[in-house]
Amino acid sequence: MEQEQETVKTKRLVTWFWKWFLDNKVVTILLVSLLLLLNVLVFSKVAYIFSPIRDFLSVVGLPILMAGILYYLVNPLIDWLEIKKFPRIAAILLVFIIIIALIVWGVTTLIPIIQEQTVSLIKNWPLYWESVVSQADSLLRSDILSQFQQQVNDISQNIMSSVSKQVTNVVNTTVTSIGNVVGAVTNVVVALVTMPFILFYLLKDGRNLPYHIMKVIPTKFRLTTYNLLTEINTKISQYIRGQLLVAFFVALMFWIGFAVVGLEYAVTLGVMAGFLNLIPYLGSFLAMVPVVIIAFVTSPAMLVKVLIVFAIEQTIEGRVIQPQILGSNLDIHPVTIILVLLTSGKLFGIPGVILGIPGYAILKVILEYFFNWYQKHSGLYEHDYNPANEPSVPIEKRKKKKIKKRKKEE
Repeated sequence: MEQEQETVKTKRLVTWFWKWFLDNKVVTILLVSLLLLLNVLVFSKVAYIFSPIRDFLSVVGLPILMAGILYYLVNPLIDWLEIKKFPRIAAILLVFIIIIALIVWGVTTLIPIIQEQTVSLIKNWPLYWESVVSQADSLLRSDILSQFQQQVNDISQNIMSSVSKQVTNVVNTTVTSIGNVVGAVTNVVVALVTMPFILFYLLKDGRNLPYHIMKVIPTKFRLTTYNLLTEINTKISQYIRGQLLVAFFVALMFWIGFAVVGLEYAVTLGVMAGFLNLIPYLGSFLAMVPVVIIAFVTSPAMLVKVLIVFAIEQTIEGRVIQPQILGSNLDIHPVTIILVLLTSGKLFGIPGVILGIPGYAILKVILEYFFNWYQKHSGLYEHDYNPANEPSVPIEKRKKKKIKKRKKEE
């Protein structure tokens, strides 16, 4: 009798342990997460083992990145020429000749103008800033705004002192780390030399790369991996190709617009606006800050003309260029884009700001695939019931639905 009671107690204990621990999905998820975090901790302790890989990537990473960007930009043109009965090698060589011609034109014509205007702008920028501050100071001397004069003076002094400190730090860092500067220049030179060869072979054999990658993937995961890589490739190509083309047209429109209204440094400011346009949402605002200051100091009429140019450019960009070039966007909320830009800029600086959005798009695709797999195998998402209203439902319809629910409940 006692033995039977002990057997029953043992069975109850095993059943309870199995129900609450071994067969509990939450506990399983926590255990798997714990194992993943332990693996991350172990790898962080032995990170020095991967230093050769890091050094290798530091050498080949930049030329591969540059070649990849140009590949996404040039490959559609190569494919189009191949459809028009051009041999692929001949099409690649033709595009290379065009690129070299554009580079030679830029070095001989455009870069000297940009250099001259940039040097002049840097030299005259303190005068522009002092003029803005003095005009703001005279405006604040009125009886109504005199209480804000001290705050404006403090802000101006803080900005100038911060700029001077940053310039001093940059100079000191450059002087004290000549070796790092030489190393960086060497990496850039190596990247510029090796990038054309990598780009050539990417354009020549890049479309065969997925076939060779799939040979390494286990047969069971090949279809899923291929679909995942295809979607990632589509997202990256859309973003890179679209952003570069939009940036080019933005620079061209600002250049022409500033030249038409007679603004100084039109070429430099237009090119700067194009580069800054690679930063979504924030780039256009940052590009207009120096433009507005220069126009404000020049004359009130010039400020009005510059604002008109900006309005026309934003209209053409938003209504014509972006819909035609970008096509389908990355389906990322603007608030998410701003948060990604702030976070990636804080972590990785300027490269993080430029590459943060495509990096987020890649992570989003990967996480969506893992989440879909988890939905299928976890058993926690068997029904599509959602008590919240659909995002597209207007407020009036939401109220009517609530009233109908109350009537049914009554």
